[in-house]
Amino acid sequence: MTGSVRHHSALFLSDLHLGALGSRADLILSFLQHNHAKTYFLVGDVLDLWQPLLPHWTEEAQQVVDHLRDRQRAGAVIHYLRGNHDPDPTQAPAPKHLAVAAVDHVIHQAGDQRRYLVLHGDIADARAVRSHTMTRLGSRIDHVLRRVDRGLSVLRRGSSAEARSTIEALLAGVNSLLYRGRRHERRLVEMARAHGVHGVICGHFHIAGLHDDHGLTYANCGDWLDSMTALSEQPDGSLRLLCWRPEAAALRSGLAAQDLEGAT
Repeated sequence: MTGSVRHHSALFLSDLHLGALGSRADLILSFLQHNHAKTYFLVGDVLDLWQPLLPHWTEEAQQVVDHLRDRQRAGAVIHYLRGNHDPDPTQAPAPKHLAVAAVDHVIHQAGDQRRYLVLHGDIADARAVRSHTMTRLGSRIDHVLRRVDRGLSVLRRGSSAEARSTIEALLAGVNSLLYRGRRHERRLVEMARAHGVHGVICGHFHIAGLHDDHGLTYANCGDWLDSMTALSEQPDGSLRLLCWRPEAAALRSGLAAQDLEGAT
């Protein structure tokens, strides 16, 4: 598997949060290097640069942007869906700016002729939750908790870099609890139905999913703070949920084994 590149008709990634402390730009980069697509859908919250007092732009984050630029120059198409954390990505500094306009939604026709409404998904939240103030407050709380998590990381030095920490698991659990009723899924499916399409593809909720429980297809890309997942459109037009955390661990293990072999 080491060094192999898989090719997809389309890849859908959401909630990269590049620039936020919790973003795993290293895993995003690894995923993109091993998975190429003809079309990329960045389904919102890609650049999280609004916190001038809490900058966390890493070399890996820049490499993610540079990789997407390279893919675009090679002929790939990139769609950028606006998220609640990146309402105007065109205002990003030049080195971090992708040459693509951000839009609120697109209709994507897959290879099997099925059509999907693609949007970030924050529109399904209650008005108070999706306010500018709540978005900023949530980001600051997340930043503080992840700063604490980094401080505790010295206590788990033997853990894999891909392993989920206790605080990461706590944040994921709280998030799942907030959306346990799945009302957001029903709202988005109803929006897809109103558009006369076969389903909806979204992000925002940091809960990966792919099912037809509400009569149409509901597909959530997940995120790159916790789930480390993306959606792939296969050559036959079908959708598949990809989880990169175990694959990244396997790749790292394979590279470690090669290093040991080279040292003997």
